[in-house]
Amino acid sequence: MRTYGVEEELLVVDAVTLTPLPAGDQAVTLSGGNAASGHHITTEFQRERIEIACPPQLTLEDQLETIRAGRVLAEAAANQVGARVVALPTAPGRVTPHLVPDLRFIKISKQFGFTVKEQLTCGYHVHVLVYSREEAVAVLDRIRVWLPVMVALSANSPFWQGVDTNFASYRYQAWNRWPTAGPTDVFGSADAYDLHQKALLDTGVPLDTGMLYFDARVCEHHPTIEVRVADVCLEAEHAAVIATLIRALVETAARDWATGNPAPDVPASILEIWSWQASRYGIDAQLIDPETGAPAPARSVLDRLLNHIRPVLAEYGEQETVEAMVSDILRDGTGARRQRAAYAMRNELIDVTATALDITHRSA
Repeated sequence: MRTYGVEEELLVVDAVTLTPLPAGDQAVTLSGGNAASGHHITTEFQRERIEIACPPQLTLEDQLETIRAGRVLAEAAANQVGARVVALPTAPGRVTPHLVPDLRFIKISKQFGFTVKEQLTCGYHVHVLVYSREEAVAVLDRIRVWLPVMVALSANSPFWQGVDTNFASYRYQAWNRWPTAGPTDVFGSADAYDLHQKALLDTGVPLDTGMLYFDARVCEHHPTIEVRVADVCLEAEHAAVIATLIRALVETAARDWATGNPAPDVPASILEIWSWQASRYGIDAQLIDPETGAPAPARSVLDRLLNHIRPVLAEYGEQETVEAMVSDILRDGTGARRQRAAYAMRNELIDVTATALDITHRSA
């Protein structure tokens, strides 16, 4: 049974006005960074964010509890500076982010200009244990066709700079302005992955391996692959089930590789279209079916995903819970639907943040 862990990026807002507050770095300093539970609280690119890295887990139940505990710790840290944290991937209202005064971040800002000035987004990253670099790359090659479905299932960012973007996950669109972001082609081997990585770094555009922002990548500091496509979710339950789906995808992919099943040969340029569709509509319209390459109802695509990973879910004793939670998301909607419903009450963006804040901490 593979361990898996998550990193949540949370928006820091003023406790009274609920507008983004550039105090995340101060909150992290006051918190000390490390908790006895194994959680790690750290700064992110902008001062309006806090990242909480949760310790690896083995079960869905424990993953949910560690996500909840992480949100409580991040909230306590923010409270020390008159702030709160909220699981919003983008700030609903207009905001000018403030860069954390870190030397690397300053270099990135000089290199990428306006992309950095606007880049206030909060993602959700899932790390899953792998046993070798060769297995890691084989897994990346095989899960890539399912990552647009994770974009759709996590979609929680319809608002950007004060307007409804008509996207379910506008964070995914904003993030993909980085030149190294997005899906990758099939690599075929760890050597090919390393050559691709070197070729990108040799251009001098990305400053280091940390800036290789692929939808999923080999982690250079831990024995994991890191899946980076998801929005941070309003509800901890949604976050936990998405992480568990990704863990099952990784295990399924590793077994397929071990038995000689080839990776789906879908070009990255086609996957970009699949991801765009998922980002635009979430689960409220059609997704692209990875097995046919054609549009299909979101429920049908999710049924195909569950069928693909069902042997692993059943072996891990998680099939019934995961399928029930996916059904709940399909019925009740993702965070994008909840945000739009909050806005529709009075056409006030403050209601979006207030509702998101309530859900973030009610589920914790």
